[in-house]
Amino acid sequence: MAEGLVDGTVPPLPPRYRFRDLVLGDHYAEGEDRVRVEFYINERSFKERLQLYFIKNQRSSLRIRVFNFFLMAVSCTLYCVRVILDDHRHIACHGCTPKNFSNTTENWWGLLWVNRPVWLWALQVSIAIIMLFQTVLMLYLQHKGNICQQLMSITRILEFLNTIPFIITLFWPPLRNLFIPVFLNCWLAHAILKNMLNDLNRALQKIQTAFSQQVIILCSMLLCLIFTSICGVEHLERAAPGVDGKMNFFQASYFVIVTFSTVGYGDIQVNVWPSQLFVAIMIIAALVVIPIQLEQLAFYLLERQKQGASYSKHRAASEKHVVVCATCIQADLIMDFLNEFYAHPHLQDYFVVLLSPVELDNTMRLLLQIPIWSQRVIYVQGSALRDQDLQRVRMDDAEACFILSPRNVMDRHEADQQTILRTWAVKDFSPNLPIFVQILKPENMFHVKFADHVVCEDEFKYALLANNCLTPGTSTFVTLLIHTLRGHEGSDSDSQWMRMYGRSSGNEVYHITLGDSKFFGEFENKSFIYASFHAHKKYGVALVGVKKDEEDSEIQLNPGPKHIMQASDTCYYFNITKEENSAFIFADSDPEKEREHKRKDSKSSLHNEPSSSSKIHSIIASVGQDRQTSTNTKAGDIRKLHAIQEEDESSGSSNWILSKSDSSMAIELQERRANDPAREALVTGKPSTSSGRNLLIPPAGEEERVPGRRRPSILPVLEIMSSDPEDEETGITFTAEKVETEVDGDIEDIKVWDAKNESDWMKGYPPVAPYIGYTPMFSHLLANPRKLCCLELDQPCSHSNHHCARDYNWPNNSIIVAVESTAPGLYNFIVPLRAHWRPKHTLKPIVIMVEKRPDTVFLESIAAFPLVYYMIGSIESLDDLLRAGILQADTVVVVDRESSKLAEEDYMADACQVVAVQTMFKLFPSSTIITELTHPSNMRFMQFRAKDYYALKLAQKQKLSFVHAYLKGKLKSNVKGKREKERGANLSYMFRLPFAAGNVFTASMLDTLLYQSFVKDYMIIFTRLLLGLDQAHGSGYLCEMKITTDDLWIRTYGRLYQKLCSTTFEIPVGIYRTQMQSDSKSELSVTIDDDDQSSTCLSEERAALAELVRSKMKKLGLPESDYDAEATEKRSALSYVLINPGFDTKLELDDVIFIIRPAGGPNASSPMPPRRKYSTRRPKTEGEKREEPQGSMDTRL
Repeated sequence: MAEGLVDGTVPPLPPRYRFRDLVLGDHYAEGEDRVRVEFYINERSFKERLQLYFIKNQRSSLRIRVFNFFLMAVSCTLYCVRVILDDHRHIACHGCTPKNFSNTTENWWGLLWVNRPVWLWALQVSIAIIMLFQTVLMLYLQHKGNICQQLMSITRILEFLNTIPFIITLFWPPLRNLFIPVFLNCWLAHAILKNMLNDLNRALQKIQTAFSQQVIILCSMLLCLIFTSICGVEHLERAAPGVDGKMNFFQASYFVIVTFSTVGYGDIQVNVWPSQLFVAIMIIAALVVIPIQLEQLAFYLLERQKQGASYSKHRAASEKHVVVCATCIQADLIMDFLNEFYAHPHLQDYFVVLLSPVELDNTMRLLLQIPIWSQRVIYVQGSALRDQDLQRVRMDDAEACFILSPRNVMDRHEADQQTILRTWAVKDFSPNLPIFVQILKPENMFHVKFADHVVCEDEFKYALLANNCLTPGTSTFVTLLIHTLRGHEGSDSDSQWMRMYGRSSGNEVYHITLGDSKFFGEFENKSFIYASFHAHKKYGVALVGVKKDEEDSEIQLNPGPKHIMQASDTCYYFNITKEENSAFIFADSDPEKEREHKRKDSKSSLHNEPSSSSKIHSIIASVGQDRQTSTNTKAGDIRKLHAIQEEDESSGSSNWILSKSDSSMAIELQERRANDPAREALVTGKPSTSSGRNLLIPPAGEEERVPGRRRPSILPVLEIMSSDPEDEETGITFTAEKVETEVDGDIEDIKVWDAKNESDWMKGYPPVAPYIGYTPMFSHLLANPRKLCCLELDQPCSHSNHHCARDYNWPNNSIIVAVESTAPGLYNFIVPLRAHWRPKHTLKPIVIMVEKRPDTVFLESIAAFPLVYYMIGSIESLDDLLRAGILQADTVVVVDRESSKLAEEDYMADACQVVAVQTMFKLFPSSTIITELTHPSNMRFMQFRAKDYYALKLAQKQKLSFVHAYLKGKLKSNVKGKREKERGANLSYMFRLPFAAGNVFTASMLDTLLYQSFVKDYMIIFTRLLLGLDQAHGSGYLCEMKITTDDLWIRTYGRLYQKLCSTTFEIPVGIYRTQMQSDSKSELSVTIDDDDQSSTCLSEERAALAELVRSKMKKLGLPESDYDAEATEKRSALSYVLINPGFDTKLELDDVIFIIRPAGGPNASSPMPPRRKYSTRRPKTEGEKREEPQGSMDTRL
């Protein structure tokens, strides 16, 4: 060994190390030194090991403190036992003879000697030895400097005072009866308790708030103060003269409690001056110590109120709750969530826990004090990034977590970053918890793709605004659809439009399995179009989508007639309430008798004419019946018809396919009806005595109005698509012939694009993605993307010399979108307007008016889209508006400004937007302006008219009804059960004219989309398909059609439903109605007809504004004839949306129908007038006036 060390070699390692080196292949060069290093050598000393056990190790030190606390409690208990067993007559040292004292003098020896039994003395000495040993040991372990400073601490003095005298009694027996103030050990127990509470937090991870700790410490201090006073008074009263004058332990307790409570009965009193002095000192100490502790307790109580309470573990185990995480708790945001969340009946027993890092403001505190919310909403101040706060809200036991983004912030990217971190933290803490995330920017969505439901505000916002440009009222349509309303809004109004509008607002999206449905169960093995039409006709529900029971299947909106309904399909429909909450009431008062009567009639009918009745039944059932029966119709004939239908459906013998023989049967039936007296009465206008009725013929005079055209009719809706080639050929030929005849005279010769440009167009996926995670959409594109210099509208380049929008001479009017700065979310505004299913000749140019120059990445992403331009400008500049082509624009979209969030007053964030839009409205009254606002309450200022008394009266009535509903709800907020479940979401702006017309939008309208996803997990996907943000295979899309004078012969919404389903396979889902001023005297006509002075002032103001616009146009070289100086600001009409109107709703001129067109469209052309007649606004000719887009017909409040 010595030679090896001298040579510098290392001795061989044990066999296990050599085997490990052999396995791992770790070979060292010969002669290389290997040294094994050992760590924490300092902890191997005896003192270090003791410190590790008694001080550093949290669990062992906690056990030691618990043991010491137990010793202190036992010592105090033994003192009380000694007091109770004490004999005041034997006062002497141990082994000494007691002395006799007179009853008139004080016995001061009683304060020095006590009567202590031997067994009690042995227990107290044992405890004293243990305590003294621990005290000396802790002095040794904690010694780091001046030993005198540690010895002179109050804790050490008390420990020595109550232990050393007992140790002395071991060596001097007469001192065994010496009085030792062991009761002072209660203060040592108090100090140990304070340290134990800290160790519980550190060692056992027990979450203990500062408030609860302070309560425990205060109670402990009060107990120690009272216990010390009791023991001190009792012992000092031992010196009182006589045996009867002394106090026992119970009397001392009674005296101290009465004295500290300031009652002071006076029945017991102290007799010697030491006890009197002691009581005075204890009272002074209580007056000093207790207020200090109460002040700290009040401080912690206020802090706890700011931080909120914790959701208890026992409540989490027995009750259900959801957690809402947000940067700041705003009253509007939380009230929208609570109203929508608790609008669903089965969520009434849920608790809502609000988690936010900021404290509540006064408004939110008052709201949460309302009984209806205080019993169900719990606020917790904390951060979602801290596991302790997530544990406080019991995130593991929650049903879901909603993570909301702060909308009213300047830096939206920073807000998204905070949302992303919260989402990651919640996912890390509770991996299986459903997470609902609201994010602002679409480029940040890929960070939270793992969340169960994600709503991107900018993505939905721009898509909704884009659809609003082509289909007016889309924003109102979608907003009402995703809000939970009862359909009772406006029911007490005298205005017909408010009742209709309020009634239809209750429609929502519901789903049900076809096999379990009464609405759609009878349409199994029938086409989707057939089921949609007949379900609306029979039950008033609109079947709009379906999802197959297959793996990886998607929701399909209007999959078309080739989809055959199966029992496992999930049906998506619009209705006031879901089917499970609907009651089916039939008109017959006695169902049993009616059913028996139907059965008899059906048997007799089938026995007499078995073949013809089945055919006639199939034709009539597929054609449809009107709901209003003629006054001359016989009830027996109707019962007979229903009996035949019921018998055929029960037997299943009828397949109801319009084959070749059935087509001839239909033609024969149609020829018979040509000679029907009922039809002659309808055509000639003469009364008829027959009970026949026919909905397939146009109104009287149709043939004379269009000479040479075939009489329009409505084809039956087929149950399924026929597989017979002959039948299919016959049907298509008949349909195409009718369609060509109808639209032949209406098609206009419209100049679209020149052949060169048209050949450069194609359909495909955009070559450049605007942001990470974007799903490409099949769109109209340019084969060769344009140069970036050609994208700027008003700046000539080497490829173009145009200076303004009018120089381009577009055949279609444009869409102007005004933004503060371009963002990737703006890409979602362009894509729906360039969707592949839109006809090329209907595409409208898009002009992006931006205040800051766009970056190159954004320009490259839009360069492949046709007819998309940008220009640097602001809506506050009249020159910029004229260069952008506002006179040639169909719609102007004003997007909310992010810089407006810096307003000192929160609700003033929309001031710049509102004033700028009002200026545009004054200068160009006939322009359609769609504005995005931050706060919904500011929409009352849109297109503000000081003399519009109808709007002011409508707002006043709405305000009074809102106050009435609020007071009624506040007074009855503690009433639960049915009334509470009937509550719906509150849309205070629902009847505001700009919102009803779809001219205003706020991002907060989309919040409920995320909230509804908790109950309806398909809502986000459904809305994305509806707005064109996603494209599912076989799914249809939302578009529009306008009712013209040539379509009024259809008369009702139900007949239009049948015509669309039977020809183009389109499904109508709503109406955007614009009602003009009625001729009758109404409040509207009164308010519009202002006094002469007001009209004169308006005329003068209008003339001055017209002169200003003309001068600017002359300066820019624009023809002054483009400007309509005769446009007026007066309200002549109002617009509103009807979702899923009734079957008998009458169609009116200029109604815009929301329709869902099947993917790919039908083989035949649409039977309606061409869509381009509505989507293209021709430059008006001389003398032609431009109509204002909003107004009203029925104006009674």
